[in-house]
Amino acid sequence: MKHSTMPLPRYSAYIFDLDGTIYLGDALLPGAAETIARLRTSGSKVLFLSNNPTRTRAQYAAKLTALGIPTTPDAVINSSYVMVRWLQAEAPGSRIFVIGEQPLCSELAAAGFDLATDAGGVQFVIASFDRTFTYRKLQIAFDAIRAGARFVATNPDRYCPTPTGGEPDAAAIIAAIEACTSHPVEVVVGKPSPIMARTVADILQLPPERCLMVGDRLETDIAMGRAAGMATALTLTGATDRRALIDSPVQPDYVIESVGELAGQTE
Repeated sequence: MKHSTMPLPRYSAYIFDLDGTIYLGDALLPGAAETIARLRTSGSKVLFLSNNPTRTRAQYAAKLTALGIPTTPDAVINSSYVMVRWLQAEAPGSRIFVIGEQPLCSELAAAGFDLATDAGGVQFVIASFDRTFTYRKLQIAFDAIRAGARFVATNPDRYCPTPTGGEPDAAAIIAAIEACTSHPVEVVVGKPSPIMARTVADILQLPPERCLMVGDRLETDIAMGRAAGMATALTLTGATDRRALIDSPVQPDYVIESVGELAGQTE
């Protein structure tokens, strides 16, 4: 692990987490807009990667653009997009029950999946970040899994960072379903899953060693980057502080105070 005072090499592509890395809540983090602009001007590819399925790729692009980072939807990958791709390959058109918010449900419906409102005939239960979670949803998931449905999830995050601390994320939903069914989740497509890493590779078409993964979480951003053969940079603007970094078995190649430190790497 190197501190950011040592110059980073130039990379052909930079993959940025969003929550806690580029912004926190509705506020850009220091230097983010300048850094992205400089990287793009220098000819590097820039991709945004989020485990958060509560916005579509178009909504993320619109948010980034409004915050001063002009972005098109094809520059964003989130866990709902990866889930759609995975399910289309695994079981196109299948009947699914989704514990998730409307953007995820809309993307799955648009991709041709049959969204169930009861347990009958459900082939997959999808657990996700859901601030509308109810006991009825848990009951339907319970019934469907006990009847043979496969249990998958968008992302493993315990909480989503916010300016006030955080919101319980998909890990809480996964845990509730696992607790009552005794069935462990079969597949989680979001970081650090190799499924998401392969999606990144398919889009960038670059050797992994020419890519830098930048994020604020050791167990998702950094773990995925390292497993995929990418260089990794941990930013201290989100979920990880220096004490957690010292104690973690997952270590990044670089540590930066914020993504603003990367702006100088384009020179």
